[in-house]
Amino acid sequence: MRVLVLDGPNLNLLGTREAALYGHETRASIEQTLRAWAADAHALTFVQSNHEGALIDALHAARGTQDGVVINAGAYTHTSVALRDALLAVELPAVEVHLTNVARREPFRHVSYLADVCVGTISGFGALGYRLALEALIDTLNARRAA
Repeated sequence: MRVLVLDGPNLNLLGTREAALYGHETRASIEQTLRAWAADAHALTFVQSNHEGALIDALHAARGTQDGVVINAGAYTHTSVALRDALLAVELPAVEVHLTNVARREPFRHVSYLADVCVGTISGFGALGYRLALEALIDTLNARRAA
């Protein structure tokens, strides 16, 4: 299976940005962990951008080349209708992931523009959330293929 792991703004600073909130793991260490977990059975593509249009372009490029998406849109989760529309347009199953439990944070973070177009959301488990999201996406893809 081919999976796009898409990270939004400020996630390039993981490990140093507000470590008490987001943890000490870097994007590189999360990528390494996911690649080791996925081993040879799954091809993973990692993209991070601080620019909304670049994230949309990555989703468009995934259409026809990827089987699904793990997405941490960062702050765009709460603001981007365009990113939501791109998820709908590419017609790929997606799992939304957040390092923190957004429901326990500021009220503006309680609304996700992506949640209703994703198959599920993993929130509040730190870097482990990425592996949980990938596992959930793979299970979803396997179930769809078996149906």
